[in-house]
Amino acid sequence: MKQPLFAGLDVSTQSCKLVIIDQKSESVVFTDSVNYDNDLPHYKTKNGVITNLGEGVSESDPNMWIEAVNVLFERLKGSKISPKDILAISVSGQQHGLVTLDENGNLTRERSKLWNDFSTLEECELLTEAIGGQSKMIEEVANSQRTGYTASKIYHIARHEPAVFKKTATFFLVHNYINWYLTGGKNGGKRVMEPGDTSGMALWHTSRGVWSEKLLEIISPDLVDKLPQVLPSQRSIGTISKELVEKYGFHPDCKIDAGSGDNMYSAVGTGNIASGIVTISLGTSGTIYSFMDSVFIDPTGEIAAFRDSTGYYLALICVSNMANGYNEILAQYKLSHQDFNQIIKKTKPGNNGRILIPWYMGERTPDVPLAAPLYFGFGLNDFTKEILCRAVLEGHVLNLYDSFNRMGLKPKEIRLTGGLSRSEAWQQVIADVFEAETVPVEGEGAALGAALHAAWVYSRESGVNKPLKEIIHPFIKLRQEERKMPIPENVEAYRLLKQAYNGLSSRVRNVQNAKDPFDFRNQLIKLG
Repeated sequence: MKQPLFAGLDVSTQSCKLVIIDQKSESVVFTDSVNYDNDLPHYKTKNGVITNLGEGVSESDPNMWIEAVNVLFERLKGSKISPKDILAISVSGQQHGLVTLDENGNLTRERSKLWNDFSTLEECELLTEAIGGQSKMIEEVANSQRTGYTASKIYHIARHEPAVFKKTATFFLVHNYINWYLTGGKNGGKRVMEPGDTSGMALWHTSRGVWSEKLLEIISPDLVDKLPQVLPSQRSIGTISKELVEKYGFHPDCKIDAGSGDNMYSAVGTGNIASGIVTISLGTSGTIYSFMDSVFIDPTGEIAAFRDSTGYYLALICVSNMANGYNEILAQYKLSHQDFNQIIKKTKPGNNGRILIPWYMGERTPDVPLAAPLYFGFGLNDFTKEILCRAVLEGHVLNLYDSFNRMGLKPKEIRLTGGLSRSEAWQQVIADVFEAETVPVEGEGAALGAALHAAWVYSRESGVNKPLKEIIHPFIKLRQEERKMPIPENVEAYRLLKQAYNGLSSRVRNVQNAKDPFDFRNQLIKLG
């Protein structure tokens, strides 16, 4: 063995990434990715999702993820990095996706329902009604039922595909499925879960750490037998399979750790492992989350109460609409990212009271599965490129902030990750709206977080027990030259705009005692 290496896989919605770190040199020594659309075109996906499946349906073939992992391993084998030097691998997976296996390891359903599948709204409503209402649901699992979570996906199969449900021996989340494959698959692969990702199923209570017997019974009396054992996140579940050792040259003692959801590992990969740091991930969806010493349970169920991958908690907000609105306006006006930045520099923060609620598809937070976009304060001559660009940007950021505000956190620093984190316009508007310093983080947050977690678990199990903070510190690279401070005059305008947005969003959703958006818009116009 030349050097001890640790690997992180991130099996996300649109791509699969592999990051390998060398702890001795404190460096990332290998990075590669597979884009499903481009590199695996035979699966016929757009943005990683099979097309033309119907309104609200978002599904992918789990075989695509396994093939992507093998493509990356094959490329690794042909590189200067020896797979034999990798001591441990950890897997980050897109949260909430459902994979179904029979006793022999065959897929009982050829497609996986993904996090952004909105076809299970009726199941969410039925489960909530059966348990006794929203407050009773939160008592049972610390979260509400959302179409993004896994419980309604399982119930949808039980109701509409009973033969599939009956044949299914194991209901997996995405990263659990990859772990099963890495540890042997059909030849003895480990069928286990861990608290981080499991807490996002809306079947398992985040703080009590148990399945909801009432909810399982409502879905099906035998569901409890189809759910794997939940083991701690801070340990390994086995070693890599003999087949992968022979095929790619991994060491037979290479450990596979418990893995977790992509948000849990993005927290690790951005250094969000202590109070005061907030991470915002700007990608296909938008997420904002923060480390918590104790569980944060939102009485409305809109802010997710998750476990993290280190034994603590993660309060998380996820919006389904993020890159979609931004990408569409770039395409509509044939703009580059730099073009967009220049337009924003020429427009005024607050947009003179014009607000766009960017619900281009069903929204997750707030929970509006049948949502549509709304334009407020626009005159007949206001639908110009400049005004719309500003409205799209501010709308997406305000949509994130509107839920975050209820958490009562005052972040010391916001760390940005994801594709849009390189945009100067996004960086500054987030700093102004959240009234906090923002700084982008280098690298692939979730895949890097997985590799760092693998190193930490290996350290714990080898008797060294090096603190996670010490392991991750050399690898968290902040792009300090892009750090943004809130601009006071922008903050003043956004304080009014935030209240107007909250009032508008609340009124549309029929929230009692909602603020008057017209009043705040008028104040903003007077501000000049």
